[in-house]
Amino acid sequence: MDTNIVQENIKGIRKEFFAFRNGIVADKLRKAGDPHTMIMGCLLVDMTAIARRIAEGLDENTRAAVSQELWNDTHSRECRLAAPMLYPAPLMTAHEALQWCSSVETVEVADNLCHKLLRHIDGSDALFRQLIADDKPLIKYTGYRLLLNLLLTGKVQPSASLRAIVEHEAAQSQQSLTGLLNDILEELDCR
Repeated sequence: MDTNIVQENIKGIRKEFFAFRNGIVADKLRKAGDPHTMIMGCLLVDMTAIARRIAEGLDENTRAAVSQELWNDTHSRECRLAAPMLYPAPLMTAHEALQWCSSVETVEVADNLCHKLLRHIDGSDALFRQLIADDKPLIKYTGYRLLLNLLLTGKVQPSASLRAIVEHEAAQSQQSLTGLLNDILEELDCR
C-alpha cells in the first residue's frame, strides 16, 4: 500500500470537511456533549458526497486503508463518520468489525457505522448477536441498531426468539436503549 496515496487522500478529505463546515451545527454538537475535540459540523449528506467522490478514484484496498486511517482519528467527528462510508464492505472482517464497534464513542457514530457499513458485511447477523450480549452500553446499542438495520433490509427475519430477546432487554434496559428497542419491536410487529 502506497502510504503517500493514503495520506494525500486523507489530506483532501480534511480539506473538503473544512469547506463544508457548519459552525451552528458544530456548536450545537459541542453543547450537547459530543466528545470529539475536532467538530466541523458537516452534514451527513455532505460527508456522503465527499466519500463517494473519493471512493470513485480508489481501488478497494486503498479505500480500506484510507478508511482505517480516518477511523483511527478518534478526535475528529467527521473522520469517524466518513470512515464507514468509504470502507468496502466485502473487505471488512468480523474481527475488524468488532474492533470498530468496541471503539464507538457516540450514538451518532454507532448509527452511521451500522447504516453505512456493518449491515452490508458478511456475518452481520452473527455480529449483532455478539454485540447485544456485551455489557458496555454503546456496544450493546450498536448491536441493537445493527439488528434494526438488518430487519429493515430483510437480512434477519423476525422470530419468537428474537422478540423474546428484545422484550427481555426492554424490560431491564437503560433509558438510552428504550426508543431503539421500541423501534425494533414495532418492526417485528410489521413483519
